[in-house]
Amino acid sequence: MEGWIIALIVGGIVLLILLFIGTTYNSLVSLRNKVKDQWAQIDVLLKRRTDLIPNLVETVKGYAKHESETLENVIAARNKVVDAKTTEEEIKADGELSRALGRLMAIAEAYPDLKANTNFLDLQANLKDTEDKIQYARQFYNDAVLIYKNKLEMFPSNIIASMFGFKQEAFFEASEADKEVPKVQF
Repeated sequence: MEGWIIALIVGGIVLLILLFIGTTYNSLVSLRNKVKDQWAQIDVLLKRRTDLIPNLVETVKGYAKHESETLENVIAARNKVVDAKTTEEEIKADGELSRALGRLMAIAEAYPDLKANTNFLDLQANLKDTEDKIQYARQFYNDAVLIYKNKLEMFPSNIIASMFGFKQEAFFEASEADKEVPKVQF
């Protein structure tokens, strides 16, 4: 009779351990998928932005012919975003594209005819709307990464995470160039 009780206790403990491992594993999978989903949301918005850029560049090109270097930088930065293979590459390329677009918009301010062009104004409004959405999506992505990172690093889920090979995800962080205070001159 005592052997039966010990076997029942050991079986219960093993069942609890397996239950803990299963629920922790499922939680980690859910959080990892949330991070991937949030990145996919950013990816959709980045695609929308890269689709707007050629039209914007063509519109500006007609007015600002001597600004070809800036226009080429915008196209080159756009192509880096499109060609990025990893999340980290895409984050870096996105920062470069944001800076290039900022310079393009600053140039547009010097051309009153361009600022009055309805096609340019529509493209600029769409781009601003997309940039705002990207900003919010970055916040949601970083929130998802934070929760996932915490789960990966906190005990005892960190043991399960290492057993099953869960990997860290990168935050979407501003580059050093993005953190610099812009110089405004009148």
